[in-house]
Amino acid sequence: MTLEERIIWYDYLRHLRYTVRRQHVFEKYIADFYIPAVGLVIELDGSQHYTSDGLKYDAIRDDFLTRHGLKVIRIKNERIRNDFAGVVEEIEAEIREREKTR
Repeated sequence: MTLEERIIWYDYLRHLRYTVRRQHVFEKYIADFYIPAVGLVIELDGSQHYTSDGLKYDAIRDDFLTRHGLKVIRIKNERIRNDFAGVVEEIEAEIREREKTR
């Protein structure tokens, strides 16, 4: 795990009321974090995700996951370090929203 993945895992996700899977495989793709109960994928993005190739790859990957009924949220690594409370609130809000559709 990257530093940011360790931070969000140890300081938040492992204590979540739902099971969270780390490095979960979806066919040929690997999600950083996956919450099966609400169909939520959480991706932490470093700088490589913002290159031309990275953006194209992520768009294809997100489309694949979305077509399988999952919601993907992408969080910049710098937000984990600089706005942790905001990241947690964003995830919580998405969980609440997904709970309504389950």
